[in-house]
Amino acid sequence: MTLSAKSKFALGLLPMALLGACADKPGPVGNVAVPEPAKAVALDLYLGKWFEMARYEAPFQKGCDRVTADYSLRDADPSDPKIKVVNSCTKDGKTSVANGKAKVVAGSQNAKLKVSFFGPFYGDYWILDRAEDYSWAIIGEPSGRYLWMLTRQAQPDAATRALIEARVKELGYDWSLVRITDQS
Repeated sequence: MTLSAKSKFALGLLPMALLGACADKPGPVGNVAVPEPAKAVALDLYLGKWFEMARYEAPFQKGCDRVTADYSLRDADPSDPKIKVVNSCTKDGKTSVANGKAKVVAGSQNAKLKVSFFGPFYGDYWILDRAEDYSWAIIGEPSGRYLWMLTRQAQPDAATRALIEARVKELGYDWSLVRITDQS
């Protein structure tokens, strides 16, 4: 039995349709004009543990608190860095961990990554802005639906929180969509 080109095409779409049916609908667009990253990123300074200060609530993070992200190099090839990503979140008293991988987008001065937590599917991860000392970072992606504010401290001081909020607004994001992460 031979399949027609049309049948093969339809069968090829089946996995994508099933994946789409399992995925929750993304949140609203919080920035219709996402800017390009503001600064180059030194990966050796960006790597390490980050605490999520706040975010746009994404379906895959709904209800998560005590969120952290750990970044480390997977390979020692500085010309083509591959990054290990370990995200954790606590929801309903249970901590879950997601292991992923990231790769730097060529020509982005390390400010754009492609990140994957399952299979061959990669999402955009843009380091839109960061502190000079890498004490905080603002992460987004081109659709304007996802936004994360990361700090090196679980409980950043009021001045740092105010600075990040002001910078998020300057970048064109709707602060009313932000969910503050409980890190207690």
